[in-house]
Amino acid sequence: MDHLKPKTYTARFPRWMVGKRLLYASSALASLGDAMFGYSQGIIAAAQVQPSVQAGDTGVEPFTQAITVACINITALLASFGAAYVCDILGRRMSVRIGAIIYLIAAFIQLFSPNLAALIVGRSIQGLGVGMLSMTVPILQCEIAPGHARGLFVSIEYFCLNFGYAISAWVAFAFVLVVWTFFLPETPRWLIRNGFRKEGLGALADLHGTGDITDPHILATYIEIVAAIDFEETMGEATWRQLFTQYTRRSIVGITCHMFAQLNGINAILYFLPENLTRAGFTISRSLLFSGACALIYCSGTIPTMFLIHKWGRKTFLITGSLGLAGSLAIVGGLQFHADSLPEGPARLPTADGLFLCWGPTPWLLGAEISPLRARAKGMSLSTSTNWLFNFIVAFITPPLFSAITAGYYFLLLGFCLISGAFVWLVYVETAHRTLEELGELIEEATENMRRSPSGLPADIVTSQAVDSQATLMASIERVKTKTSSTKQLQGD
Repeated sequence: MDHLKPKTYTARFPRWMVGKRLLYASSALASLGDAMFGYSQGIIAAAQVQPSVQAGDTGVEPFTQAITVACINITALLASFGAAYVCDILGRRMSVRIGAIIYLIAAFIQLFSPNLAALIVGRSIQGLGVGMLSMTVPILQCEIAPGHARGLFVSIEYFCLNFGYAISAWVAFAFVLVVWTFFLPETPRWLIRNGFRKEGLGALADLHGTGDITDPHILATYIEIVAAIDFEETMGEATWRQLFTQYTRRSIVGITCHMFAQLNGINAILYFLPENLTRAGFTISRSLLFSGACALIYCSGTIPTMFLIHKWGRKTFLITGSLGLAGSLAIVGGLQFHADSLPEGPARLPTADGLFLCWGPTPWLLGAEISPLRARAKGMSLSTSTNWLFNFIVAFITPPLFSAITAGYYFLLLGFCLISGAFVWLVYVETAHRTLEELGELIEEATENMRRSPSGLPADIVTSQAVDSQATLMASIERVKTKTSSTKQLQGD
């Protein structure tokens, strides 16, 4: 499939954007797809309490409602696997562009849908765009971000999702995203890995500096990236099987972080919050009002994550989120048992939503940064597909479980919160304060402490023959230093 790869690369963004303006704009505008998905979440939640949708002679049956809500998750799951190949072959920005175009088409279908069947078709097509964007955007953000600020840039994505849930202009966002992809810079790591080394150095200088490719900091980062890529090239392209054999621990982290993010209960609450409030006796207008207040708290809760996730670390955030959610769900569940006698019922729910800030953005960050470059697209695809699979499961099983065990469902979610906290403590490694190229060594060291092969070396290292390849890595560094020693040659090419 190499014949599909681009043969040239042209940076189209205006030069006045070089530096932090370009870096922040690339991250924020690429996240518009998540804002649109957040908006659709809010719309579908509000639609379920409308009289025309309520079950009855002229309403919509519960099973059809479940299909309407969950269909987007199935197509997003399928698209996240296909996006791994698009992302690697055509590039990160082209994958974002294709996802945005699909999203724009789906938005118009839903906007003008004459009946429920057309709406379901539109949401299913929308899922294809959602799957591509949710898989690609975190990778793009991780690869363009400086090593000390990956948490901030991936949190921007989740903030946009929550902002879209609170309030957004759907079709306008899709159009802006499509236009921006023609100016969006490709990630330096993808360019360097695909033979555009001069362009990769230029992109790195534009994103992390002032455009000066002679900057010592830019050259040092470039050397590190090229050395890691040359080292990985000796092992070839990662296969799906190698995600489970060679990168076992990384895959476990990528899968479980998204699995627990769904099982911890946020979508069980958000998808059906307006409907649950109407069942509690509130009018439709008041249930939508309280749901809107909840969405604003949910959105604002992401802001601390942007600035603290790198300082505190990923593990601390996740464990804190698990314990906070468990406490909140215990309160919600306890109050639910006496809901008929408690007039302030809906005030309970935003508490749990606000504390979800710790588990919201972090799985997207971990899924994108945990895998090496040769396996990053496939690893993120596996992680993202897990998110959509469990998103679908939660959306589908929540109505019957709420009906069957009422408040007991909150305590079921509480159990998953406690399990997730313990699992993070025992299995996850701290990835903060490291560049993407440094994480491989960090994870191998952590794996060595947990299990060793008969030879006394970590199984992951034995499988990849990393001991013998250390000399290759050092040789790569020396080759890159030789290539970059003459900056004039780079500028003259």
